[in-house]
Amino acid sequence: MERLQAFKFELMPTAGQVRKMRQFAGACRFVYNKALALQKENHAAGGKFIGKFAMKKCFTEWRNSAATPWLADAPRHPVDEAILDLDRAFQNFFAKRADFPQFKRKGKSSDSFRYPDPKQIKLDRENGRISLPKLGYIRYRNSRMVLGEVRSATVSHRAGKCYVSILTKREVAQPVPHGPAVGIDVGVARLATMSDGKFIAPLASFKKHEQRLAKYQRRMSRKVKGSSNWKKAKARVQRIHARIADARKDFLHKASNTISKNHAMIAVEDLQVRNMSKSASGTADAPGRNVRAKSGLNKSILDQGWFEFRRQLEYKTAWRGGFFVAVPAANTSRTCPCCGHMSADNRRTQALFACVRCGHEANSDHVGAINVLERGQRLLACGETVQSGRSKKQEPAEAAQAIAAWVQ
Repeated sequence: MERLQAFKFELMPTAGQVRKMRQFAGACRFVYNKALALQKENHAAGGKFIGKFAMKKCFTEWRNSAATPWLADAPRHPVDEAILDLDRAFQNFFAKRADFPQFKRKGKSSDSFRYPDPKQIKLDRENGRISLPKLGYIRYRNSRMVLGEVRSATVSHRAGKCYVSILTKREVAQPVPHGPAVGIDVGVARLATMSDGKFIAPLASFKKHEQRLAKYQRRMSRKVKGSSNWKKAKARVQRIHARIADARKDFLHKASNTISKNHAMIAVEDLQVRNMSKSASGTADAPGRNVRAKSGLNKSILDQGWFEFRRQLEYKTAWRGGFFVAVPAANTSRTCPCCGHMSADNRRTQALFACVRCGHEANSDHVGAINVLERGQRLLACGETVQSGRSKKQEPAEAAQAIAAWVQ
């Protein structure tokens, strides 16, 4: 089977290379914003949507214009990719998968650019160097060997550091899944509670650094915006945010790796995290209730990284030949796994489940995980599976193989 995998490393560029990388990222951001402004002006004038090929012709005019001669200093392919990114954002908007594209701001995560042509990328794996057009060879921290054939490379900036993400493609043997089936219930008190009774305690990386982050944010607010001291304080805040994000991602990678290695089938709740973490402040005419409590809950939900945890579980399970299924989350913690009775009274407290019909008592998260597993098995057995929030029909033979895999 074919596997696409990205390997991300920290770059160690020279001062001149850093200036060029920022210049190239700025050129990509400028073209993206200019193309978006052109689309909005064209729509306001009653014109049709400008396709990506017509937009590339516009970029050629901008590149040769006397008003923007610096665009010619940037490599052509990364800027073309910015136009393709905007076109993809519009296609997602038209398909109602995303909001309307927004302008990119300097200093945000959009400060990146991508080299899509593998013929222009030279990777020296043994010496930890990579050669990119108009940048030359750049050393990177070679923490692991890059496996497979290089397909593209993305250069990005974050918290004062430069990174390169190398996308590769390689053929691997068809994996054989190992282990039993498991259902997972995610929560705030416990990141993941499994149907076999095990659970993973949350890291809560933001909560650990919250006071320190607030201290340096207060210091930054006292500085004159745009001054040298303000920029230093902002860089300090960015480094704290980066440390929080890195700790969370490392923790989730380790947790998802362990679960996907030891289970042939994984069933999770199909949670809409964006809707669950919406603000309850309301409007001036209709103010919300319990705003402070809901704000604290939202912060805890986002600190756990539920969506990222599910995303990692999904692709790692596929890499290992297992089965991943997302099931509707409604009433999973209110349904008795013994008698099947569903009632809001079954969940006495946040942690205690006590069935009002048969008297079964257990941890509510554990009960939810058992019900998630049972629903996942029923979905696979009926020949229908739910992945990434979309329902997809499965052939009977595939369903039979899936059932056999987790039964064994």
